[in-house]
Amino acid sequence: MIHEIIDIRTQHSKSKLYTYILDNSPEIDNTRKRPLVIICPGGGYEFTSDREAEPIAIKMNAMGFHSCVLRYSVRPATFPTALLELSMAVALTRKKAEEWHVDINKIIVVGFSAGGHLAASLGVFWKSSFLSKALGIPNEMIKPNGILLSYPVITSGTFAHEGSFKALLGDNYDEQLHQVSLEKYVSSDTPPTFLWHTYTDEPVPVENSFLFANALLKNKVSLEMHIYPNGVHGLSLGTEETMALDNERTIQPEVSNWIKMAGRWISGL
Repeated sequence: MIHEIIDIRTQHSKSKLYTYILDNSPEIDNTRKRPLVIICPGGGYEFTSDREAEPIAIKMNAMGFHSCVLRYSVRPATFPTALLELSMAVALTRKKAEEWHVDINKIIVVGFSAGGHLAASLGVFWKSSFLSKALGIPNEMIKPNGILLSYPVITSGTFAHEGSFKALLGDNYDEQLHQVSLEKYVSSDTPPTFLWHTYTDEPVPVENSFLFANALLKNKVSLEMHIYPNGVHGLSLGTEETMALDNERTIQPEVSNWIKMAGRWISGL
């Protein structure tokens, strides 16, 4: 395995990309190319959660996928800092595709909660001129082939997780709030999407996923979506491995199959 910590630098920020790149074996297939997922943990744009980082990367490895965890910039960094960092991370994986044996048609951004907002932001904005101009990178280099969203923050409207947007926008909250309500920016260029959420999620209501899904449907973008009837926000894998400290409510066995379904979805892209 290639396990490195790579600095992702923009003009005004530096984040870190943790790689979990699987080795090829001459005993199996020395020329095999694998899908790669870039994981954006949640944390309300205040921090990046350990519970939604390495445990997810390892599960993805177990299904035969390369994985990376992006520890993107959070408060006091503001929009679009983290989005620029994720864009650069995608571009890096494309540049490293030959060395890392990556299937360049299956580079997936994965996000949880506010990290889901970040992943979905790249999904809707990858073709925007403001990203290519800021980075000096062609749009095609930063395009994800799919986005995988777990209980994502999407809307800045009625069902908004206000704290995430206040952390993301800082002093620009009033001026830029409408610019980060992602259901408004879905287009036919948005990549295929896998979504899951729980009906009883209170901090980030399930309507966030429905708003994004409805926009995908209107634009005829391929979609797989799963809504579980029970579960608190921030379940990660829903297993004991990712249980939040002293919070057994974050063990929810009936949601733990989401990652296997997501693995099948990735393989089928």
